Amino acid sequence: MSKPKNAQPALHKVIMVGSGGVGKSALTLQFMYDEFVEDYEPTKADSYRKKVILDGEEVQIDILDTAGQEDYAAIRDNYFRSGEGFLCVFSIEEPENFAATLEFREQILRVKGDDNIPFILVGNKADMDDCRKVTVEEAQDRARQWNVPYVETSAKKSHQCR
Repeated sequence: MSKPKNAQPALHKVIMVGSGGVGKSALTLQFMYDEFVEDYEPTKADSYRKKVILDGEEVQIDILDTAGQEDYAAIRDNYFRSGEGFLCVFSIEEPENFAATLEFREQILRVKGDDNIPFILVGNKADMDDCRKVTVEEAQDRARQWNVPYVETSAKKSHQCR
């Protein structure tokens, strides 16, 4: 059965979470516009929409790029409530923000009440391997514990950003 010609593609809301400075905005901009922004400016919360092909069907992805430090739990919870899927980003250079992924995951699970929510653990800044402080094995172990995929990316080199 085909869709009517004027039907809008399905909309899927994806939320980017992670500590400040891990590259959530850089990954989002790389995915949206094929560009890397060198200068870091803390994000308030930005939303982007793009049509993509998913499982052979055109859909719209709405990406909410959240601030690294959400000042208000109620606002953060609203973001999480509205999300259908989550990318939890950390920098492979910073063990502290890798540790923070535990809290982000707990907050999302508390709000969503469903541990089967689509969730990907993302180790960003893979181009900085010589400065790596979080091993691939550590990240893969956490992803295995959570039963989620783990992927390493580099927004700078446009590696694994599609």
